[in-house]
Amino acid sequence: MVLKNKIVLGLISLFLAQVLNAQIHYFNSFDDTKIAYTMEGTGEPVLLVHGFIQNRKSWDKTVLKKELISRGYKVIVPDLRGNGDSDKPQKNTAYSDHAEVKDLIFLMNKLGFEKYKAIGYSRGSIVLAKLLTEDKKIEKAVLGGMGIDFTNPNWTRRLQFTDAFNGTTNEMTKGAVDYANSINADIKSLYLQQKFQPVTPVSDLRNLEMKVLVIAGDQDLDNGNPQDLADVIPNAILKVVPGNHNETYKKEVFSKEVMEFIKD
Repeated sequence: MVLKNKIVLGLISLFLAQVLNAQIHYFNSFDDTKIAYTMEGTGEPVLLVHGFIQNRKSWDKTVLKKELISRGYKVIVPDLRGNGDSDKPQKNTAYSDHAEVKDLIFLMNKLGFEKYKAIGYSRGSIVLAKLLTEDKKIEKAVLGGMGIDFTNPNWTRRLQFTDAFNGTTNEMTKGAVDYANSINADIKSLYLQQKFQPVTPVSDLRNLEMKVLVIAGDQDLDNGNPQDLADVIPNAILKVVPGNHNETYKKEVFSKEVMEFIKD
């Protein structure tokens, strides 16, 4: 009976610890915008950065997040401003001057990490690329689901999505706006996220010193050629895995390549 009670208490303690780890935390960023994040697991910190019309929960059902936690990493997942449980400011100034990047720097400094690894996917990779040029604490980084096109300040795809979330859609962008409306996303904020999306020039990428994994699905070229992106980053390697843009980051093959890359 004593042993049984100890086992039950142990399971309860484990459950409570998991609930506590998964709870939502908040902080007020550099401009007092409230940013939500979760922090789960123990060990070396890894930052996950979500994509467009998504939030931190998009990582929850991925093989990668489960693997990171089970293999002893501390996983930090914020809702970028304008998404999820974070504030959704409606002014230009709240998104200009790389505000999202500043939020991430503020968060990782607040948590007191001297070094960390970072993984982005889709638009999360665009934000992360700029972060790599600003935060020397990042040891390794993964840019997933992204080619080189975001380095162009006049990238046609970004401009079209900016117009779409400002009321003018076309055949390519209408589905994204319809989806955003279906999940009650904040349309004005999404417009501003596109309008002020970070642009990282190729010249800045050429100066990166950390190791970088560029990884994309073999059916994913909408954002430019990932090989071209890997070629301009000095310490980058490219991995192409089976999948399209919306599904690749959820798969075991994606997780396997990322886990192999980030291990020391």
